[in-house]
Amino acid sequence: MARPTWRLIVDGALPGALNMAIDRAVLDARRDGVSAPTLRLYRWEVPTVTLGRFQKLEQVDLEECDRRGFDVVRRPTGGRGVLHDDELTYSVVAHTEDGVPRGVAASYRYLSAALARAYRTLGVEADLTHRSRGPADSGACYLHATQADLSLGAAKLSGSAQVWTGDAVLQHGSFVRIRDIGAESDVFRLGQRDRGALAASTATLSDAMGRMPSLEEVAQAAIGAFEEVLGIELRPGALNPYEARSAAKMRVEHAIRVATRTV
Repeated sequence: MARPTWRLIVDGALPGALNMAIDRAVLDARRDGVSAPTLRLYRWEVPTVTLGRFQKLEQVDLEECDRRGFDVVRRPTGGRGVLHDDELTYSVVAHTEDGVPRGVAASYRYLSAALARAYRTLGVEADLTHRSRGPADSGACYLHATQADLSLGAAKLSGSAQVWTGDAVLQHGSFVRIRDIGAESDVFRLGQRDRGALAASTATLSDAMGRMPSLEEVAQAAIGAFEEVLGIELRPGALNPYEARSAAKMRVEHAIRVATRTV
């Protein structure tokens, strides 16, 4: 029996607001039945802070972001702030008709099983988190545990965030190669205690593997894992005209601040 076919989009480094607008456009298109279920892998043009859909802007230091040349954008999904830098980001968009179970908890388990398999392909024994939650007042995602986290022992490897529209879901998150603890602490105004907690309770691919994996290696692990775990075939594709137009229109909605950069 032939496996269901999903679309694979592999993008290079794009502006943060455009990355978020594309994810949202693909979600709307899948909800409306004008696109296929999609796995998208992408990077960031400059280090970028994404804030959760309902997160308070006061939880990020905009002046510090500007000083460092970091952009700040709003995600279509919930959760807390993330600094995206040396990583490969994934987004998966699918409909309940594509086999994704309805409901946040069930869909997280379903999709995160593929993420865990990708880590294991890279030699990292990642599991869905059982860590305790972090400080309630912190705006940094990596200080908090959720049902969508993947962990290596007690250390958080990656987090994911979701949003549903109709019967379609968007889930996205990061395969982090290395983390700049100092920059992350500064942009989220972390005190000394939380800075130490961030360093002690998080892990990266480089930490876990003892070497720096290539972006291509991480991408191939993710692609193979989604195909294997979800029982699908991923075929390379691109945005359709409907999605491209929608992303172009919505890009401005996701931009909070574009840092001033010296040429």
